[in-house]
Amino acid sequence: MQQVLANCSASISELKKNPTALLKESAGEAIAILNHNKPAAYLVPAETYEWMMEQLEDQALAQLVEQRRQQRDQAVEVSLDDL
Repeated sequence: MQQVLANCSASISELKKNPTALLKESAGEAIAILNHNKPAAYLVPAETYEWMMEQLEDQALAQLVEQRRQQRDQAVEVSLDDL
């Protein structure tokens, strides 16, 4: 059985009837959209999605910083006056 990663779930039929009501009921949390009792998609409010995208971007930047930190011995020192 596939795990449902949301506290709230709805069928595709319920989603078609009134998607706005589902979003209000979920209070900002993700909603698992079920097809034959299996998750077919997750519906998240725009604010939640935007927050998730920011978190992913921050994580990617943190990985880049760490990669560059590990290559520190290959860095070339430059004086601000030389620039």
